[in-house]
Amino acid sequence: MSSSSSASSLLHVTFFVAVLVLLLFPASSSASGSGGRRGGRQSDLLRLGAPEAETARALRFSAGSAFKVALFADLHYGENAWTTWGPAQDGNSDHVMAGVLDRESPDFVIYLGDVITANNLPMANASLVWDRAISPTRSRGIPWATVFGNHDDAPFEWPPEWFSAAGVPRRVCPMVNSSCPTENLSEEDCRFKGTSRLDLMAKEIEGNALSFSSSGPIELWPSVSNYVLKVFSSKDQDSVVVLLYFLDSGGGSYPEVISNAQAQWFQQKTQEINPDSTIPEIIFWHIPSRAYKRVAPSRIFGIRRPCVGSINKEKVAPQEAERGMMDILLDRPSVKAVFAGHNHGLDWCCPYKKLWLCFARHTGYGGYGDWPRGARMLEMSEQPFAIRSWIRMEDGSQHSDVDLTCVTR
Repeated sequence: MSSSSSASSLLHVTFFVAVLVLLLFPASSSASGSGGRRGGRQSDLLRLGAPEAETARALRFSAGSAFKVALFADLHYGENAWTTWGPAQDGNSDHVMAGVLDRESPDFVIYLGDVITANNLPMANASLVWDRAISPTRSRGIPWATVFGNHDDAPFEWPPEWFSAAGVPRRVCPMVNSSCPTENLSEEDCRFKGTSRLDLMAKEIEGNALSFSSSGPIELWPSVSNYVLKVFSSKDQDSVVVLLYFLDSGGGSYPEVISNAQAQWFQQKTQEINPDSTIPEIIFWHIPSRAYKRVAPSRIFGIRRPCVGSINKEKVAPQEAERGMMDILLDRPSVKAVFAGHNHGLDWCCPYKKLWLCFARHTGYGGYGDWPRGARMLEMSEQPFAIRSWIRMEDGSQHSDVDLTCVTR
């Protein structure tokens, strides 16, 4: 495709404006990384996964209330960052999260992968965009945790339109608080190399007191974000009510799979902290396991009981292989449900033998599909333990309520 010189100039201007808007005006709701906690909430977190477990803080049920979690899936911040369309979508995603957070007032937020579209980010430090994505939660003093998706560290993909007759736009290498002009930056600074999982996680943790994410055991690399959080009782400070497990399902810089090593780590960790399976366990990862395909509702007849949901617009796009994880989960009566994102056109929960397999809801305006945006909500009660879920939409409506405490047919 050929372009005139005026079109080339417009492309250059658009590129610069998009990057400047992204960096200088990240979100009206942004706040400092050490944002305060909401009044009346005890939010001390125990972060396990790394050998040196931090035990000073732990998530805790509030006295007399349930523990509520919002799942933000597939935000895809930074998509088409060189255009005016891309930053506009990020603004729309800000609005979705702000509406859900203000209406639901969750105790905790989980970013369920594909927080950013790294393959669309022509910059060396993608953590700048990552930080933008978590700002609506941080500014409200709500603690959160993240798990990686297949786009979060994907290599940059050169846009075909850059290779028109007018040529490739000159590179822009944004650096925060830098007084040096772009032409003085080094070649290393100007590469579109993206940011690794380890670097993204390190930047999030070090800059945010409310982040409860963890890189997890180094021996599971290249898989990152494998860890478990304990949620404690409101009545007994040493009593654990529920365990939240996070696993990296791969993609981007390596294959889309939960490895055998991760499965063994999970098994070892459960024997260490919940050997008799008396504590309920909930699992979070980005790409659905192949078991999701086995329970997927018919696209002809739609979502029917015992499945619950509102959209079933595409086939399940599962992990590349099963390496033992699902078998381990099925052997544990304490595992109640698995939550995944990845498929933007699916939001159902279906029973799979002894547990539930659930999709979140496409939250971000980045990514494919034009289905209305929203977020899956989880609410757990302490005594007796119960877990229910529903979807809160951008327009404030609620649907797809389901009891996930046990599987009944």
